[in-house]
Amino acid sequence: MQHTQNLVHDAGLGLRRSFIEEAISTPLQNVSFYEVAPENWMTIGGKLGKQFREMTERHPFICHGLSLSIGSTDPLDEDFVRNLKNFMKQHQIKFYSEHLSYCSNQGHLYDLMPIPFTSEAVLHVAKRIQRVQDILEQKIAIENVSYYAAPGQEMTEIDFFNAVIAEADCDVLLDINNIYVNSVNHQYDAEQFLQSIPAERISYAHIAGHYVEAEDFLVDTHGAEVIDPVWQLLGKAYQLYGVFPTLLERDFNIPSVAELQREVSTIQSIQNTWQSHNEQLSA
Repeated sequence: MQHTQNLVHDAGLGLRRSFIEEAISTPLQNVSFYEVAPENWMTIGGKLGKQFREMTERHPFICHGLSLSIGSTDPLDEDFVRNLKNFMKQHQIKFYSEHLSYCSNQGHLYDLMPIPFTSEAVLHVAKRIQRVQDILEQKIAIENVSYYAAPGQEMTEIDFFNAVIAEADCDVLLDINNIYVNSVNHQYDAEQFLQSIPAERISYAHIAGHYVEAEDFLVDTHGAEVIDPVWQLLGKAYQLYGVFPTLLERDFNIPSVAELQREVSTIQSIQNTWQSHNEQLSA
């Protein structure tokens, strides 16, 4: 089964409808790949559908799911996965990633909820990830999520995450901002968490901003600029594991395209710095 590594490269950006016309008329030169939530585009036709087609014909794309509810006890929505497979084939989308969470319980909850960190949950969610991979005939990448409570916790976050990844034999979407937010909210060492990630399974990373509710309580909003400690944590990841594709997420308070490109350029700058550094060490 095909893995997801090396299918996209360099720095990417989450595509939003608010700037699709601008991205078509003046291609964003520093964006090497785009990511979309398939739920927002699978049924879109008309002008937007044509614009999306124009973008996927020009650029590499990844699908990042919002609603599969991979950790739920509800039946897996296999019809959605089959429709997703057709959508990805239609637009030559490279691969699919999802959150290690759930968002339904006999109805949609409209939020990404944390899965209990238990051995039973590891087996449950790994089996569902395997089923998705079987239908798609491709590995998927699973994202470490932000969470604000850990009900029924029997193991640490990193032990739970790694157990799921190993049991499902899937790849990793490494969310740098989520590591930072969780490390503040749950008072652990972000770099120690990072050092425990199975590096050989990293397919790409997310980086984003967050909201500071209090000094010891951050909210993962994707609605603000990336702050320096999160950029530094991204550099630490490149130092540990080498440079990998990294995408800027911005879902709210979306700024101008010029401002988005400035943050994408920051990703590139950090990638170039650590690419040179790692090459010098191996020379």
